[in-house]
Amino acid sequence: MAAQCVTKVELTVSCDNLLDRDIGSKSDPLCVLLMSSSDSKWYEVARTEKVQNCLSPKFAKKFVVDYYFEIVQKLKFGIYDIDNKTIDLSDDDFLGEMESTLGQVVSSKKLTRPLVKKNKTPAGKGTITISAEEIKDNRVANFEVEARKLDNKDFFGKSDPFLEFYKQTPTGWQLAHRTEVVKNNLNPTWRPFRIPLQSLCGGNMDQPIKVECHDYDNDGSHDLIGIFETTMTRLQEATRTSPAEFECINSKKKQKKKGYKNSGVVSVKTCQVVKEYTFLDYIMGGCQLNFTVAVDFTGSNGDPRSPSSLHYISPQGVNEYLSAIWSVGNVIQDYDSDKLFPAFGFGAQIPPTWQVSHEFPLNFNMSNPFCAGVEGIVEAYRVCLPQVKLYGPTNFSPIINHVACFAKQALQQTTASQYFVLLIITDGVITDMDDTRSAIVNASRLPMSIIIVGVGGADFTAMEFLDGDDGRLRSQTGEAAMRDIVQFVPFRQFQNAPSQALAQSVLAELPQQVASFFNLFKLKPPRDPNPS
Repeated sequence: MAAQCVTKVELTVSCDNLLDRDIGSKSDPLCVLLMSSSDSKWYEVARTEKVQNCLSPKFAKKFVVDYYFEIVQKLKFGIYDIDNKTIDLSDDDFLGEMESTLGQVVSSKKLTRPLVKKNKTPAGKGTITISAEEIKDNRVANFEVEARKLDNKDFFGKSDPFLEFYKQTPTGWQLAHRTEVVKNNLNPTWRPFRIPLQSLCGGNMDQPIKVECHDYDNDGSHDLIGIFETTMTRLQEATRTSPAEFECINSKKKQKKKGYKNSGVVSVKTCQVVKEYTFLDYIMGGCQLNFTVAVDFTGSNGDPRSPSSLHYISPQGVNEYLSAIWSVGNVIQDYDSDKLFPAFGFGAQIPPTWQVSHEFPLNFNMSNPFCAGVEGIVEAYRVCLPQVKLYGPTNFSPIINHVACFAKQALQQTTASQYFVLLIITDGVITDMDDTRSAIVNASRLPMSIIIVGVGGADFTAMEFLDGDDGRLRSQTGEAAMRDIVQFVPFRQFQNAPSQALAQSVLAELPQQVASFFNLFKLKPPRDPNPS
């Protein structure tokens, strides 16, 4: 029987007294969460943001994990001092880790433990604190905020202000959201942002909320400009014509200065509470996930008859392409009612004319490229492989545009009825980078996500670039993607992991991508997911 996810749990992480690994400044810590299933191999789930120059960081990015009552879910929190831009953590300084289980964290609600080194000895005086909370409230507050006449804290130039919103908890204030920094501006307007009500006030409209305004400093010693407290009830009174206004008070300055009035005014122009449907609301409400597979048949894979080739099928009947299809397909097929999946190849010369094709059906049937279930895709791949000649170049854009056509048609419907997932399995050498960037930027406005699994040991820098985690992907003309729709993972990372780990990693961002797309376009599930 499949494990039943009881609920989603949000984990908030903070640390104290971390080891200092930077010369001349303080460590720049980030927390990575690893999980392990029954066979004791660890795999990465998510990472927080990096906090600059800080030995006692409070991380704003939360970990959201599924809590399965009947499974021992081992957790490992690793703290690293980030010194470069690479995704790989092995070249960053390790500051300590803590192992626990989700059951322990949930039952303690708030757990503080010492950090230890790899050899289990204490990592200095470093500690880590994990707070757990069940996510029950799916309402979100959308904010537009500006400020005026903020105190100048900078000797040269003007303050660089940012805001932090805090939720009141029985054990003190907990960071719920941090805005971006507006450089050199005493009258800043921040970009619109959203905060889940669960994170901000536990869904209680009259619970106190604390807002702090700081001046950002590169060395981590941010100066406090001022503070105010409010509630959601008060914030919701804001309108564009009469914003909700709050005086920022700096108590130290107030004590020193006789005629002190305030350190500036924060003006909330809008604070709208909306109900956001979750991924499961859409799935339970009848949304279908349409799954398409595209397989790389370019020459750089090597001759399929040679054991060194990535397309070589071992005597056991496997290779990395097949493993990736099985792993990802097995999860997605549960969400597709007809279980018919189009499967394509690209970069090969195909019979009978031996023209190079960048989107040929694995079953060579242009009018019906569908395969029945994941087994059907695997079978079509095996039959197709000896009939084509591996060639080149490696063009991604034709197959992305092919799926985008269907996603565009689906958008003409008035409900969230269909979402498209394209799985590209590739050895990573890409030829049409500019066209691919444009295709992805275009697809970011459609109900569609792209998963790229990199097989073999090639240099995957180009793939990591397409996965816009480090900032918005832009087309050649400078047009930005509306949202991050590409998830890339190298298959090699999962060679020792359980079979489900690859799927969990590549599909981790998908529920969020599906829900955020439909919420952004204000599309409801085809039917009410929770009829009373």
